[in-house]
Amino acid sequence: MPSPYTFSDSRLAKLNGFKVEIDEAHERADIILVRPPYNIVAMPQRDQLRLSFETLDEDTRVRIIVLRSEGEHFSSGGNIGGFMEASPEHVSKLAWNIAAPARCAKPVIVANRGYCFGVGFELSLACDFRIASETTQYALPEQKLGQIPGSGGSARLQKMVGITRTKDIVMRSKRISAKQALEWGIATECVPDAELEKATDRLVDELRTFSPLAQRTGKKLLNDTEDSTLAIAIELEGHCYSRLRQSDDFKEGVEAFNAKRPPKFIGS
Repeated sequence: MPSPYTFSDSRLAKLNGFKVEIDEAHERADIILVRPPYNIVAMPQRDQLRLSFETLDEDTRVRIIVLRSEGEHFSSGGNIGGFMEASPEHVSKLAWNIAAPARCAKPVIVANRGYCFGVGFELSLACDFRIASETTQYALPEQKLGQIPGSGGSARLQKMVGITRTKDIVMRSKRISAKQALEWGIATECVPDAELEKATDRLVDELRTFSPLAQRTGKKLLNDTEDSTLAIAIELEGHCYSRLRQSDDFKEGVEAFNAKRPPKFIGS
């Protein structure tokens, strides 16, 4: 059974609007937003979320990180009043904090349902896999406040869906359904609301069957080459492939394939 996670860092002594649980049997950590009904993300929460991802990234018990929420909505966005009170220095760190799932070496899955607006959407876009319940609505509504997304939302979205669709979402504060998000390549999977947790569990179990080293390498390679030319991307891919050929996991994978048995990867 999952157990509450105890942080040694004093900055994480009391988590602001979320909790962390560890399921050692499934090599899984869950970061759970717990400020229902809308799971509004407070300013201090952003820095704590970053620290949580960084801490779990170093935890050897954890293979997969899941970001989810309690209640019918993932998150309706940030605490608007907090933006007016925050210093310019604090605001300048918002995008860095919200990018923590992308920087994390381990696979990160987010389970979305209901409202996924503003920073809730931006945080989800920074994850590797987005499983959306059919109830999910994605939006970047900052235009309604006389603002633009400030935590990487428009930038990440443009990489995924192109400038035309991103302008439609950002400049019109347009809501996107889970079905449309799947068609556009924003969501990895779209499932009935009652199946969201089971779909998340299935993906966790699937990812655990692969080599941790190969997964970390693949994630970093894809992130690092997102803006590179094709020639550079192919060159870097070749270097990564060559390094993995020397790994214990590759040797085990080949031996398991030849023996027609499941591999037992150890991450080295």
